[in-house]
Amino acid sequence: MVAESSSSSRATPNYPIKTVVVLVQENRSFDHMVGWLKTLNPEINGVTGSESNPISTSDPHSSLVFFGEHAAYVDPDPGHSIQAIYEQVFGVPWTTESADHSLPPKMNGFAQNAERTQKGMAETVMNGFKPEAVPVYKELAMNFAICDRWFASVPASTQPNRLFVHSATSHGATSNDTKLLIEGFPQKTIFESLDEAGFSFGIYYQYPPSTLFYR
Repeated sequence: MVAESSSSSRATPNYPIKTVVVLVQENRSFDHMVGWLKTLNPEINGVTGSESNPISTSDPHSSLVFFGEHAAYVDPDPGHSIQAIYEQVFGVPWTTESADHSLPPKMNGFAQNAERTQKGMAETVMNGFKPEAVPVYKELAMNFAICDRWFASVPASTQPNRLFVHSATSHGATSNDTKLLIEGFPQKTIFESLDEAGFSFGIYYQYPPSTLFYR
């Protein structure tokens, strides 16, 4: 998404910021993409390699998988449904019964959930990229700024989070529900607000954009 100031009389012409670019990519965690930037700037709340997850959270003698620096293309995708993320964050599989309890977010279920997806996948998900492996992110972070309190709007799959990007709400959606996406969502988007304020904008996309999922 690119938003630019307009010559419209409704827009204030003296804004110091002329163009805002928002690049929306796929589901990735902060630690996975840029956690190792902490090695370049200790003030970044990243990773040190001392972080670990057990293969089984219910086994006190379970082997541990420590966070590494050898991230690569991940196939198949790690689980990122709201149920999978529940297990990753709270360390127990999602059930109606477990969801009724207030559990501490131990962040210890990533390896366990990955093994449920594919045997041996725990090693894959417990890795992040070295700074030199993501040079664009590295340069942006070192020369400008980086937000290290990076959380998803919805601890769930792709489209609910993209709906938040465009309209600050998923209208209750917590999954890529095909029926709801086809029917379209009713909420107002940021693009309508930009237009009302006299600003122009452009939407550039590789795949069909999430902006098609609005009525």
